[in-house]
Amino acid sequence: MVSNMQGRWVVAASTFLVWAIVAATCVYWGLKIASRSPPLAAPALVHTPAPVDPVSVARLMGWNPVQAVAVAAPSIASRFSLQGVVATGEQGGAALISVDGKPAKPFRTGSAIDGNLVLKSVESRKAVLSDGANGPAVVTLELPLRRP
Repeated sequence: MVSNMQGRWVVAASTFLVWAIVAATCVYWGLKIASRSPPLAAPALVHTPAPVDPVSVARLMGWNPVQAVAVAAPSIASRFSLQGVVATGEQGGAALISVDGKPAKPFRTGSAIDGNLVLKSVESRKAVLSDGANGPAVVTLELPLRRP
């Protein structure tokens, strides 16, 4: 039996070398995958809208500055609504008045309604509000006419 010992060592060495390279590759990729930190999140892009120019928006909606008229402040009478009255004699009586759209409350003659406004007098279908107890009449509220 003749054997070639030199050829056998070459095959064994090359096999060992191939398996060493395979093992080294597995160790490399194993360590690479195991040591991977969570991916860094990209910073969120925050888009802040540009400030809105009210004049430009008004022009887009058809506003013409030449035709613009100053908006008057709402009259003081528009804040109050007379719901009912009870007139008793010259200076007595009460009125049921709604302030700023809230539920109506009863007010006696001489009582403060809102701020400096006082219920000055009550007649059959109207109530007079004055500025202060002895001040001049500021607002006259009238009951709306009932429709049959």
